[in-house]
Amino acid sequence: MTLISVIIPAYNAEQTIRKTIATVQQQTFQDFELIVINDGSKDRTLELVQSIKDDRLKVFSYENSGVCIARNRGISNAIGEFIAFLDADDLWTPDKLELQVAALEKNPQVGVAYSWTCFMDVDEQGEALSFRPSPPYSFTGNVYEKLLVSDFVHSGSNTLIRRQAIDSVGKFDPACAGCADWDYWLRLAARWHFIVVPKQQIFYRRSPSSMSSKVEVMKKEAIVAMEKAYQAAPPELQYLKRYTLTNFHKYSASLYLQHRTDSGAISQAQQHLLSAIRIQPATLLDKTIQKLAFKLLLKRIFPPQVANYFLYWVRKQITISAPRV
Repeated sequence: MTLISVIIPAYNAEQTIRKTIATVQQQTFQDFELIVINDGSKDRTLELVQSIKDDRLKVFSYENSGVCIARNRGISNAIGEFIAFLDADDLWTPDKLELQVAALEKNPQVGVAYSWTCFMDVDEQGEALSFRPSPPYSFTGNVYEKLLVSDFVHSGSNTLIRRQAIDSVGKFDPACAGCADWDYWLRLAARWHFIVVPKQQIFYRRSPSSMSSKVEVMKKEAIVAMEKAYQAAPPELQYLKRYTLTNFHKYSASLYLQHRTDSGAISQAQQHLLSAIRIQPATLLDKTIQKLAFKLLLKRIFPPQVANYFLYWVRKQITISAPRV
């Protein structure tokens, strides 16, 4: 029996799909099947995937239905004891599967293994501009409360999950769309323990131009997911909602400041920052809030090109230790 099923939903992914698949083929752990769900692509995605010669590769094509249904179709076709999801534009380090499966095999009571993420800002051609590691969260065991406050897993490309855990919670919820990952991790955390592999193993691609049109949608979907999360949360954890709301406002402010340059977006970012501070005045001491306030000030004072150039220059001066792919 194949030990791991890797599921890649792909929609119009011709620019990245071959490199994404290559990072799976280059894994030090080789006992896997690779399932690509072609989600109604209109470009050369299907042609490129079918040109790859690998007996472990299985390709299924459907009409476009979105990433949640594509992942669910992957689950239905998977035969592995463990399941990993990988978005068609993200990348893994070669030891990702090896270290995560070792963590799960050593801890049979654990249902989900996750690693640290490195955010990779890319240009229009997909070339990396900068790398930013996620905070080194090391939450292990019962992580439900921590996840309720903030999605420290960060990416749908991160986890390795026992098949029994997936069977126990069902599939991804298309109603949550953009925040379906967080919703799914919460449902798993309510029943299963998590374990961390303390290493940056996931490269999460972010293209500013592709994100700019999605800010409003992402913000609305975050609200839907947050309301669903607290409808399911027990009464004794309802007090955490103010912390989740604070993180939501920080998240929304960062979306506007990073992916939009119009004056309306600057005002929206300011409103979200003020809302976060009103809910929790102590967040004024939070480094993330301080950085967002600094960006906001720059964009208030200078034209967008000048402010963005300065912020880019600052990022370039910060040396980060991130694995390269």
